[in-house]
Amino acid sequence: MSGFARTGAQAIVLLALWLATAGAARAQEPIRIFVLREHGVTAVSLAQPYLDRFVALAAAQNGWRSAQGSYLTSRPAAEEAIRRDHPHYAILSLPAFLALRTAHRFEVIGRVEVSLSGGRRYALISRSAGDLAGCKGKSLATDHAGDARFVERVVARGQFTLADFQLHATRRPLQTTRQVLDGQAVCALVDDSQLSELAHLPGADGVHAVWQSAELPQMVVVALPDAPAKERAAFQKNLPELCAAEGRAICAEVGIVSLATSSDRDYADAVTAYGD
Repeated sequence: MSGFARTGAQAIVLLALWLATAGAARAQEPIRIFVLREHGVTAVSLAQPYLDRFVALAAAQNGWRSAQGSYLTSRPAAEEAIRRDHPHYAILSLPAFLALRTAHRFEVIGRVEVSLSGGRRYALISRSAGDLAGCKGKSLATDHAGDARFVERVVARGQFTLADFQLHATRRPLQTTRQVLDGQAVCALVDDSQLSELAHLPGADGVHAVWQSAELPQMVVVALPDAPAKERAAFQKNLPELCAAEGRAICAEVGIVSLATSSDRDYADAVTAYGD
């Protein structure tokens, strides 16, 4: 064998050994799951212990060696976790799913019914305007302005754009509603969680919904490319049982009522509206 051939054979052997070692090391790592909850009011430090119990339940049900969960509140944090930790699964809201799905090759495997409303339907509220036309050209408060593409394409479905209003971008859900209550804004774009709280706020008399969106899909469970096909299929099959029986209380702690299997087909309408 020539020196060149020997060198080539040695390189192949070393590469094979490196791949085997890397594969073995990856097999020992925990299966990672992250939950991305934007516009949430629960602090990470409070939510994480409950998520830990939920992920431990998933690991026990699926026979995983170990598992690790992360509770995240922003898309940049989720993208960093994907790059750094190579998670196998994620639970996330519809806007975040639509924004991240293509870049990170999400595959829908389930949907989540949550106990706290938020994100299934959006509304324009006002004390003085009578309809959508009455809000256009006027001041509009919203904490959802950070995702104009989602608002305009999926929520509004072309009925309005944020440029149709004098935009008051707020940072917190209650701040949005307060601007209408205090007369700082004529209208506000809110989600169903904010709308449901309206009746409990002092000074909300006369403030009402003047426009509402269609109902949108539930939070979504996705598999990422690092999840092996066999593991992914088993996890998807077991999803409905995760929050049944003894798991019901643990799921309730993280605000999950039930889990169900799903597919890309169930989110196709929203995906088409959002665009690639």
